[in-house]
Amino acid sequence: MVQWLSAFMFCGLLSAAAVFGLQLRNWLPEEHLTERNMDALRLVTSLLVTFAALILSLQLSSVKSAFDMAYRDRNADAGQLAQLDPCLRNYGPGAEKARADLRSYTAAVIASTWPDEERPTGIAYPDPSTMGRHGESPALSVLVNQIGLEINALAPAGGLHANLAAECRANFMNLQQRRWAVIEDARDPASRLFTNIVTFWLMLVFVSFGLQVPRKLLAAIVLAIGVVSISSVMFVIVDLNSPYGGLFGIPSISMRNVFEAMSR
Repeated sequence: MVQWLSAFMFCGLLSAAAVFGLQLRNWLPEEHLTERNMDALRLVTSLLVTFAALILSLQLSSVKSAFDMAYRDRNADAGQLAQLDPCLRNYGPGAEKARADLRSYTAAVIASTWPDEERPTGIAYPDPSTMGRHGESPALSVLVNQIGLEINALAPAGGLHANLAAECRANFMNLQQRRWAVIEDARDPASRLFTNIVTFWLMLVFVSFGLQVPRKLLAAIVLAIGVVSISSVMFVIVDLNSPYGGLFGIPSISMRNVFEAMSR
């Protein structure tokens, strides 16, 4: 919802800037609208357009790279959970509590990260309303720490169990690394201040467009197409900047598949 509101806001601001440019042209005396002055305005406008296109392309590339990394890290995190659970299952008696807590942790991650989707059932887990959608959560940290203590408390009786315990501890260490990678991925690559500055630059571009285009229907249609096009680019940037929400949000499929495997 926030991303769609941002898209309408961008569209409104750029449209207002274009309309202001058209109105400003009517207010200016005729001697300011000579061909020589208009050539100078076109030169400045071309510079602004080139600069804005460069900034938009770099920003879009940056947020797309950050989104792809967050997607990969989330799938890798799910894969690490999928490795740790069978290890604890193979260990057998003594690892039941760690398995149950690992399943609770997975359910809590699903419920807190994708609050608009159906919550996992069949197991108790911390209240997701007290957790953030992304970033570090104290409740989940406590649960992860508890799982680690339970795995370290395993007392293998023979060679097979000793090897399984060592494998589970290694998998748990990898899980912690993957978890922190997911947490760090939630940091926004584009700050709100930077987005506001880019929006201001684009408004200046459309003010200059409004000063130049004639008051004709075709010119208005072309200007509207430009507003919609640039607004859609800004929408994609804002949407990709929130990897767990919006139109391009990371799906919960991998985590739900792991949870289902744990429940068998």
